[in-house]
Amino acid sequence: MRVLAVSHAYPRFDGDLAGAFLERLYEALTARGHTVRVIVPADQGQGGEVRRRGIVVERVRYATARRETLAYRGTMIQALRSPAGLLAFRGLVRALARAVGARAGDADVVHANWWVPGGYAVWRARRVGMPPCVLTLHGTDAALLQRSWGARLIARPVLQNAQAVTTVSSFLAAIAERAGARPTPVVLPMPVDGGSVPTSLAGGGGVVTVGRLTRQKRLQLVIEAVAELHARGRGMHLTVVGDGPERSALEGTAVRLGLREHVRFTGAVPPEAVPGLLAGADVFAFPARHEGFGLAVAEALMAGVPVVVAADGGGVLDIARECPGAEIVPVADAGAWAAAIGRLNGNAAARSKAAVAGAEWRERLRPAAVAERFEAVLESVCRRT
Repeated sequence: MRVLAVSHAYPRFDGDLAGAFLERLYEALTARGHTVRVIVPADQGQGGEVRRRGIVVERVRYATARRETLAYRGTMIQALRSPAGLLAFRGLVRALARAVGARAGDADVVHANWWVPGGYAVWRARRVGMPPCVLTLHGTDAALLQRSWGARLIARPVLQNAQAVTTVSSFLAAIAERAGARPTPVVLPMPVDGGSVPTSLAGGGGVVTVGRLTRQKRLQLVIEAVAELHARGRGMHLTVVGDGPERSALEGTAVRLGLREHVRFTGAVPPEAVPGLLAGADVFAFPARHEGFGLAVAEALMAGVPVVVAADGGGVLDIARECPGAEIVPVADAGAWAAAIGRLNGNAAARSKAAVAGAEWRERLRPAAVAERFEAVLESVCRRT
């Protein structure tokens, strides 16, 4: 098959995290004999066509170099709150739509990532003879559907323009279906580089949590839970991996609770460093709510580390519910989180169950395995047209 992919995030250089999972998927599809061409926005004037790992990547210009900052940074929604941001966004959608229209005749199927801007651009480019479209929701776009009726109104024709919709979790599939996706979305997580995650049954590293430091991640719960454990005489260290706007407030919470010497903030770390931090943990705590998938939880299990997640964690429950040793905390209460962490700390049986579940997820999320399942979706829409 000739696949035309559209996204607003895709690696610009080795080590770039923006859309790295898409590159893994498309590399694996290429290895299966398919041809993939990726259309993405330019970044600060860096446009044109390049070849990365056997895949042609076309970066389209959409504004002046100074204003080409909507993609790759995770700040697109905030940018849309200003007139200048809205103007740049309109240019981005138009540029993607023009590129899709120009390249569609050479494709058998279009894969649009995120219903906006990728899926919306494909919908704008629709015409007679357009190849079928598979649309994938990854998380942030589904969150927009949850909180905005205007977004749902705009998204409905985009969702229904697709011959198939996939999501990375059952939580997102339910959101997409309520927003008008037909037929029922297919749950298909994106691939990970599971081979880079070492398995360690030793522990000794205390509690670890990974994620962007935002309010949605609710990391103050973990800090408060560790303080509760210290108060009970069960002192543990906590490592917070990641950075974000809430870092200063979280550091202040740790100091206020007397944990200055017991909580380490690593800041942003390169992706290759995360598996080593996970492998040494005793417990992985993930209190985020309404996650699209929660890849860090799967990676923790791959490292053989027991996990604690929130009952309103969204897509992360697809992972935790399949692990008998996982703790699912029903309330956003530090005492409940402290109790759950305490039950897993030093629990050899829970660690063994985590390792078994992790081995299963390692296999399920292998790029080759994900590409095989995704190939079946692409082929099914090609057969129907």
